[in-house]
Amino acid sequence: MVHINIICVGKIKENYLKEAILEYSKRLSKYCKLSFFEIDDEQIPSNLNTKISENIKEIEGNKILAHIKNSYVISLDLTGKQYSSEEFSAKLENIALLNSNITFIIGGSLGLSKEVIQNSNELICFSKMTFPHQLIRVFLLEQLFRAFKIQNNETYHR
Repeated sequence: MVHINIICVGKIKENYLKEAILEYSKRLSKYCKLSFFEIDDEQIPSNLNTKISENIKEIEGNKILAHIKNSYVISLDLTGKQYSSEEFSAKLENIALLNSNITFIIGGSLGLSKEVIQNSNELICFSKMTFPHQLIRVFLLEQLFRAFKIQNNETYHR
């Protein structure tokens, strides 16, 4: 059984998002082992500039990298490749043939550090639109669930 790790920056505060994450986690338990690692996000000062932004991403990036162990790493990033649900499903299936441990990384509101990007096997993007990083967790779980349903020829994806 494939093991999906999700490393996220920041904590979920909204109950409706917690409930959606719990629901998709339950649904996914049939198809994979799922682990979450929440990294504390750094405080963003009101006088944010490029240097401070890069420093914050580096601090968060070091915390992220500490949780990556022997895994195929997919970071969610606006510069990443976009997939249809069917393509994403096939991609996951192909990765799982070579590595049963897959890690997804969702950065904080400032994005990911250069080190995290460089240590990723792949970058993917769900949309060119901007969404709160907490909401992207739900998007990722839903797409993972959809991918497993597609792989198993089950009807959810239609």
